[in-house]
Amino acid sequence: MKSKVLHWDLLSQWGKAMSAGILVWAIHQVATAAKPNIVFILADDMGYGDVQALNPRSKLHTPNLNQLAKEGMTFTDAHSPSSVCTPTRYATLTGRYCWRSKLKRGVLNGYGAPLLEPNRETVAAKLRKSGYHTSVVGKWHLGLGFQKNVDGQIDYSKPITDGPNQHGFDYSFIIPASLDFPPYIYIKNGNIIELPTVKQPAVSFPGFLRSGPRQPGLTMNDCLDDLTHEAGRVIRDRAEGMKPFFLYFPLTAPHKPVQPHPRFIGKSKLGLYGDFVMQVDWAVGQVIRAIESAGIRNNTLLIYTSDNGSFMYRRGADEKEDHVSDSTVQAYNEKHHTSNGDLRGTKADVWEAGHRVPFFARWPSVIEAGTVCAKTTSHVDLFATCAEIAGAGLHDDVAEDSFSWLPLFKGGDWNQPRAPVINHSASGMFALRSGKWKLIAGNGSGGRQKPRGKPFQKPFMLFDLEADLGEKNDLAQAKPGIVDELTAKLEAIRSNGRSR
Repeated sequence: MKSKVLHWDLLSQWGKAMSAGILVWAIHQVATAAKPNIVFILADDMGYGDVQALNPRSKLHTPNLNQLAKEGMTFTDAHSPSSVCTPTRYATLTGRYCWRSKLKRGVLNGYGAPLLEPNRETVAAKLRKSGYHTSVVGKWHLGLGFQKNVDGQIDYSKPITDGPNQHGFDYSFIIPASLDFPPYIYIKNGNIIELPTVKQPAVSFPGFLRSGPRQPGLTMNDCLDDLTHEAGRVIRDRAEGMKPFFLYFPLTAPHKPVQPHPRFIGKSKLGLYGDFVMQVDWAVGQVIRAIESAGIRNNTLLIYTSDNGSFMYRRGADEKEDHVSDSTVQAYNEKHHTSNGDLRGTKADVWEAGHRVPFFARWPSVIEAGTVCAKTTSHVDLFATCAEIAGAGLHDDVAEDSFSWLPLFKGGDWNQPRAPVINHSASGMFALRSGKWKLIAGNGSGGRQKPRGKPFQKPFMLFDLEADLGEKNDLAQAKPGIVDELTAKLEAIRSNGRSR
């Protein structure tokens, strides 16, 4: 009898524990159900004019990006924090302008030391603390902790000591940097998946490559496909999990090397660059279909944008050299295509073409389909947005320059008035945007277009972007008071160490 009593007592305790466990699980499900999945796609060097939804004159076929515009919100005044790769990625993940870091100009190469500070919280780390599973698939370009052997050479058999998994990501499948920088390797959760035994020779434009080691299993034509298939797998797998998920998907295209998969070659009738843009659009479509096939469409925030503008120059209608007729020409005749639309400049410049980029957001349960937002925004705002969505507060020592997009998604205005947006060129030229006014704190593009000028060398330049989006009419001499006012705002944000 005593053993039976003990038996029933244990069963009772087990039943209570199970009930408690089910209750905890149910509470967790209710708590996480309200939190959307977040997928952030960051193209590499796609121009504002490459997308039909933004440029009616574009001859490139971008049906999937057009679909995002139709089903979500189009941001017409969205900006990358920098006009080149690395600093935009730092700012996007940290909510902090990169010029506040040790990188004041230029980009890292594939062997660069880690740029993210050891104690710097990323948006992935913030979301993980808030119950999210976090993944990155694609181009990292923020430096990696490669281990070396006794001879001081990189030991590719050893794991990475500083990478995405040390900065808030539960899962990572990456390449080190832009696909024109060696080493050409895939890295999964810090482990280099195959030794780079192939010596990749240098290649000139458009298939631009620097010489260096390459894994046999990584080929340039297949890389975007490989990463896209992996991103789709992550979405499908995580959709079955108990946690909401965050996927950061930084693409490798249409950045150099312009090497689209063979199935896209010739499709655009606008040369290899046009073909590559079409492959990018295909990649977006694969993500859309992965989300929809997983049954998570309504509760998934999908954002698409670019890290800076296109590197393709614009040529006048009477100029003969053209990428369409000669793939080695890094420019389009404007009668054929304008990668950056009517914007002045190109990638690396502080002109609008350097940093005004495509930006679409779809979240069916929150964002009204087919809407347009004309507010001036920056990718640095991703951090505050995700924090607000996750119900997490922001301390003063994180995301110092980030403001939440969430009220804009809902069709309203900023909850907290947004500080002027700062953009930064490849050479370290600053521009400040406040309302319709744009101040360039220097005397040139700060990038590739002549005159390049120098940062903070006067006379500064001033443009009214409402009346002059092409930045043709410098008003600095006519409106010195506005120049002084905006210069003071720029210096205040720089010296205060924050804009939020």
